[in-house]
Amino acid sequence: MTFGAVEKRALRSVAIQFWVNGVVFASFIPRLPELRDQIGIGDNNGFLGLLLSGGTVAGFAASAVCGRLIARFGTKLVMIGGAVGLVAALPIIGLARGGLIFLIGIALMHTFDVLTDVAMNLQGSRLSAQRHAPVMNRLHGLWSLGTVVGGGASWAFAANGVGIRTHLFIVSGILLATVLYVGPGLLTTDETVEDAPGAAAKPARRQSTLVAMFIAVSIGAITVEIVPSDWAAIRLFDDLSLSASTSVVGFGAFTTGMVISRFSGDTLSTLISPSRFMQISVGFAVSGLLLATLTPSAVLSVIGFFIAGLGVAPIFPRLYDLAAQAPGRPGDALGATTAGVRAGALIVPVAVGALADSGSLNVGQAMAIVIIPAALGLLAMSRADFS
Repeated sequence: MTFGAVEKRALRSVAIQFWVNGVVFASFIPRLPELRDQIGIGDNNGFLGLLLSGGTVAGFAASAVCGRLIARFGTKLVMIGGAVGLVAALPIIGLARGGLIFLIGIALMHTFDVLTDVAMNLQGSRLSAQRHAPVMNRLHGLWSLGTVVGGGASWAFAANGVGIRTHLFIVSGILLATVLYVGPGLLTTDETVEDAPGAAAKPARRQSTLVAMFIAVSIGAITVEIVPSDWAAIRLFDDLSLSASTSVVGFGAFTTGMVISRFSGDTLSTLISPSRFMQISVGFAVSGLLLATLTPSAVLSVIGFFIAGLGVAPIFPRLYDLAAQAPGRPGDALGATTAGVRAGALIVPVAVGALADSGSLNVGQAMAIVIIPAALGLLAMSRADFS
């Protein structure tokens, strides 16, 4: 396999799309308090949560059909169409004056995000395999940087008095132009596992087992990523008595560890081997999460969140890479992965919150009960055969 000018241009296009996806969600999440008031639900966070969860549910439908769409239209068209729909959902959210329009915007965003996510990871994995050094960790690192840029832009717009509607229209326009710019550079043909010389068809039972494995692992992966991200500040504030302004260092430590790990992960996985690097990473995640959630020291807890970030970061790039290379119709395994991610995103925050409110556990203990079994399960699954 060669990696010429066409492949370099395609990789640049895919890399920019990863960044775009990160910017999109970070463009409206920081302004949810304003959106909540705009759609007229006051301080009803429970109803807001239902609306956000409803959008997540919409992604399940896209997860079920993305493999068929990619088989019919190819990753290039699915990625472009999905990305256009994704950025076009931002103005709908900005225009919402009631819960229904807001829900439609969120549902469209999640639906098109699944299609874009699967298609760009398929192209990214194929291009990564053709290079002398892999790039999947760095591609996901660009997604993380996109969230930083999107969040920073949200703060800047809000700080300068720019309304949420104007803000989202501006961001959508810039991202739409970016998507149309990168689209022509994408790979025009798709290579599947079945296309490879000597590739053998897998029995239906084996294929079903693989799909189930990807769903299970993706639930574990999203658990160890979103729980520290969502609850780190609350853990430091409620359990360890840090001030509201200081408690944000937990989230900062976790995300900093993730960014460092994602931009160094490709090199390390090449030196060690991808499977061994994944086992070491999950080991770091388990150690860091134990320290972050169960130690009585705020300093040690922050250090634990940083270590956990280092270990958690390579999990999704490796999982998406394995799913992209899995036998069967392109997109099926990745569709199962995205379905597992959304299932975990629906269930896990509710579980942590319920445990923390039980009266018998503090926040750290509630986090540990949910994420430590998931991390240990990932450690066991890191030795599994996904081929």
